[in-house]
Amino acid sequence: MKTLGSFPNTRLRRNRREVWNRRLVAENSLTPEDFIYPIFVSEGVNKRVPVASMPGVDRITVDLLDKVVGEASDLGVLAIAIFPEVDPNLKTPDACEAYNPDNLVCRSIKAIRSSHPDVGIICDAALDPFNSDGHDGLVVDGHIVNDESVEILCKQSLVQAEAGCHVIAPSDMMDGRVAAIRRVLDENGFQDVRIMSYAAKYSSSFYGPFRDAIGSS
Repeated sequence: MKTLGSFPNTRLRRNRREVWNRRLVAENSLTPEDFIYPIFVSEGVNKRVPVASMPGVDRITVDLLDKVVGEASDLGVLAIAIFPEVDPNLKTPDACEAYNPDNLVCRSIKAIRSSHPDVGIICDAALDPFNSDGHDGLVVDGHIVNDESVEILCKQSLVQAEAGCHVIAPSDMMDGRVAAIRRVLDENGFQDVRIMSYAAKYSSSFYGPFRDAIGSS
């Protein structure tokens, strides 16, 4: 006995015949509102520098953010994520530039909030752009020290929130950093600043272009 759910009573191609029908029954659809636009920022004025390992992607200076963010917003993108290429002269073993309230990230946040107040701003919480060792955590005697790194990440997250960031996105992989960042934000009146923790990270060569873009390789 054949059921109605089997061929030829059921012909799935019927629902794929026309564009309107395919779109009507599609399980998933992606629009600009579903994407976060990553922006790589660098020091200087009126500069766009191509990222060699990512064709079509540029590092831009803070003064160009108005135009770039505006173009993304006009396309329907609701949020951007900031990733800095820090001046090598500002990188230190203690990554103190990460929590400088006037660092490249904080200046970028303020510029975007001023020109595009309705655009969501997501900031990476990690030390590799600021650490002269190039790691996401502080290095002592050849080993990454977890708890001391978390303290710096908390300071970094706080200055980003003070500058106007909407979402902190820790990508550092230190143990306990999400709870610690949440506590520091709440204690300083930033209960509405969100945390978007990375669910998983991999030891992958796909990180090569990213590390190239932020100069932490």
